[in-house]
Amino acid sequence: MLFSLARPAIFLLDGETAHRLTLAALRLAPASAPPALDPVLAMQVAGIDFPTPVGLAPGFDKNAEVPHAMFGFGFGFVEIGTVTPLPQAGNPRPRLFRLVEDKAVINRMGFNNDGAGAVVERLVAGQKRTGAKSGIIGVNIGANKDSEDRIADYATMTRVMAPLARYLTVNISSPNTPGLRALQDAGALAALLDAVLEARGANRCPVFLKLAPDLEAADIDDITRIAIDKGLDALIVSNTTISRPALRSRHAGEAGGLSGAPLRDLAQQRLRDFRQASGGAIPLIGVGGIASAADAYARIRTGASLVQVYSALVYEGPGLAAQINRGLKALLKRDGFATLAEAVGAD
Repeated sequence: MLFSLARPAIFLLDGETAHRLTLAALRLAPASAPPALDPVLAMQVAGIDFPTPVGLAPGFDKNAEVPHAMFGFGFGFVEIGTVTPLPQAGNPRPRLFRLVEDKAVINRMGFNNDGAGAVVERLVAGQKRTGAKSGIIGVNIGANKDSEDRIADYATMTRVMAPLARYLTVNISSPNTPGLRALQDAGALAALLDAVLEARGANRCPVFLKLAPDLEAADIDDITRIAIDKGLDALIVSNTTISRPALRSRHAGEAGGLSGAPLRDLAQQRLRDFRQASGGAIPLIGVGGIASAADAYARIRTGASLVQVYSALVYEGPGLAAQINRGLKALLKRDGFATLAEAVGAD
């Protein structure tokens, strides 16, 4: 209710300024313990025991400034990033747009972040500060825009972050770094994953792969086969889209990746496609357009073991994760499932 009252004032600010003020306020908040493990919502993926399936997607906390504060809002895990080896400013502003009439967001941020060194310092400090209250923090890794060897960047990020992250996400699906999505091609993807897994070495930090929704059927089959052959731990489906469904906002023509409500059906379909291609042989994480317990439950029944939210927070407020957790419990009970794991892929 407080968010509903404050939202008109927040929306008077441009999206990026509002986001920075939100992070500043959260930096003043104490670290929170992750939600207690609920036997109904608990899910194990890649050997990690997630207390709830609802996670915070990357992009909200690019630089590991407030991950521990977010657990207090009901998130079972928090993914920071995207982080690159060297700091980079990203694309020129304005680069983040609210499409209020569509409950959507377009961004062309361009992997703006403080770089691996600064993020490592914050992660180490956060672990020392929180101790036993430390929750599941994943790190989303990328390559610098002007890198001469992007595969080498991902290998570097793996070596640096694997000792600190509960899992790593290899992000090759952002539309805002020119040429990045070409790494989803079969040959390039195999070479990339070989480099990442070699760089991981003896550290068994799980590796997830984040994919674009704008894929052809042949791409889906190739990616799934390679991911299973290489022994990846999960696929995250999906990132923002460069497609443009019918939109009403004056910002509809802005370049960048579209997220929020208009992405929901496309992301759901891509999840269904990857479930069919994999036959359940690799865990899937659903993201894109999830704004309610019903949305999250639909992804789970389609085959997602976990879900992530971000853009919906802009419109639904900080209580969204807790609302989804409550709603999922009710939906599982309604349908006679004793655990969330029983519902995964039920459709």
